[in-house]
Amino acid sequence: MLQIFLQQCSQLGTDISTVWQSYGGQYLAGMGATLRLALLATLIGCIIGFFCGILNTIPHSKNDNIVKRFILGLIRAVIRIYVEVFRGTPMILQAVFIYYGLPYFTGTLVKWPDIFVAALFIVSINTGAYMAESVRGGFLSIDPGQTEGAKAIGMTHVQTMLYVIIPQALRVLLPQIGNNLIINIKDTSVMFIIGFGELFSVHRGVVGQNYLYFPSAAIEMVAYLTMTLIASILLRWLEKRMDGSSNYTLVNEDQLVGTAGTYNHPAKGSPFDESSKEYGDPSAPGHRAVQKELSKRRSGSTRGER
Repeated sequence: MLQIFLQQCSQLGTDISTVWQSYGGQYLAGMGATLRLALLATLIGCIIGFFCGILNTIPHSKNDNIVKRFILGLIRAVIRIYVEVFRGTPMILQAVFIYYGLPYFTGTLVKWPDIFVAALFIVSINTGAYMAESVRGGFLSIDPGQTEGAKAIGMTHVQTMLYVIIPQALRVLLPQIGNNLIINIKDTSVMFIIGFGELFSVHRGVVGQNYLYFPSAAIEMVAYLTMTLIASILLRWLEKRMDGSSNYTLVNEDQLVGTAGTYNHPAKGSPFDESSKEYGDPSAPGHRAVQKELSKRRSGSTRGER
């Protein structure tokens, strides 16, 4: 049994080598297309998510104008429908409906100029739906006092979000952004349904030519794992960079005291320091006067004067 297993492993290595020698360039091109689509879609999806998060957090009350309340309510309803639809349906069906459904209902009015543009649009809006909820949670995690302080100095809601809330929430949301990037690297494999030439579509094409399904799948597995591991390492490095240094030098002395003229260096001592090098020395100038003053203070003769 072990001998048969070892023979199969040896045969697998031979088949993988044969497939890579013949189609290695196509696999690399597929990896490049997958990374380009995943990176751009994640970036656009994050922008969509942050935009939806800002719109969802616009404050309103019963005392506001009815028109403002109606518009904000309509915006939130649209965002909620968008999030639920794109989070609740598979991306492969979204690709079918968007790429084939729009031309079906509109004829020649809506026609995608390029398959890459269609794939980018599909993955981006899917990512945006997930990021919208993550961003909303990230905004809620920020101390409300930050928003109140921004309002107190006259900042608008958009200014508060752009300059106060988002910079703080970005660090909290960075792991989620990284998760979406890794998910997109894998989920772009469903774009073969619209004919986009990413990594998984290369696998399908190679298998159709040589029928070596498992060796080609092994190459695909290693390729996807390599891309996701590199993305994870880079994201962890970015998180550490945003955290900053873990060691800090605390300032234990008030630098303003020396400039106020009330600070004496310990080596010089003070008139009321009996053990100071300057005034504890009997040969120091004024030593007798200082000792006399200290004696009066000990005896309490100056209590009334103080």
